[in-house]
Amino acid sequence: MTPLDSENYQIFRECVSSAIVAKSTPSRPPKKARRSRPQRQKSKLKPQAQEQTQTEDNEFQSRADPEDLADFIDFIASETFPSLPPTLQTLTYDPTTPSPFSESEDQHAPQALATTTSHTLPPSIPDTLTTYALITDAADLPSFLSPILAEYIASVTKPPPVWATTRASACEICERDWIPLSYHHLIPRGVHAKVLKKGWHEEWMLNSVAWLCRACHSFVHRMASNEELAREWFTVDRICEREDVRVWAGWVGRVRWKAR
Repeated sequence: MTPLDSENYQIFRECVSSAIVAKSTPSRPPKKARRSRPQRQKSKLKPQAQEQTQTEDNEFQSRADPEDLADFIDFIASETFPSLPPTLQTLTYDPTTPSPFSESEDQHAPQALATTTSHTLPPSIPDTLTTYALITDAADLPSFLSPILAEYIASVTKPPPVWATTRASACEICERDWIPLSYHHLIPRGVHAKVLKKGWHEEWMLNSVAWLCRACHSFVHRMASNEELAREWFTVDRICEREDVRVWAGWVGRVRWKAR
């Protein structure tokens, strides 16, 4: 079995997808989540700033075709993963052995690893990322890779969740059923104490989870703060009521790379 046939590669590709899709989304979610539709304000940008913003939006739109984006993600992932250290390509959860890349041991490990890996990648990777304005130049490659590697390491070394029996067969937002899923705490753990103190929910609801692909998982955390998620968007049904989520799901659901 080649590295690109492994389950770890599928997870790595999803981490790459999440990072690239977030930068290529045709419509960005609002910073503050509200049920009511905010009134549109007139732009206060100067003409030159408006022109620059329009140019940037056009660049995002030019990358937003789902089929082209899927091919782009597949290219970046398939060229990068074989360049990772073999121990990282086969990394998995082992309850008897702590991960050598554990964040608790070295919080800078992903950044250091990204710097090392960036020197082993074929020149086509930084060239392509620069062409698509995902990085400024090759010197920015470690900053691009670091969060991807951090998410990948955390995903492949994470122990099975106690909610495994609730696992869905497809992402509960975009309904893609052929990519790895991660669990999203519908009431984020960081605000559990506040939720109980304020009486927003019963204690038994605190560990409710939704099974989402990484792209949708990241989108949900961009669309609202942890408190807003806990107070307003604490079920999948509520999340899917939002217009921006419906638009997102329709778009990202068409990002499909070809099977090998």
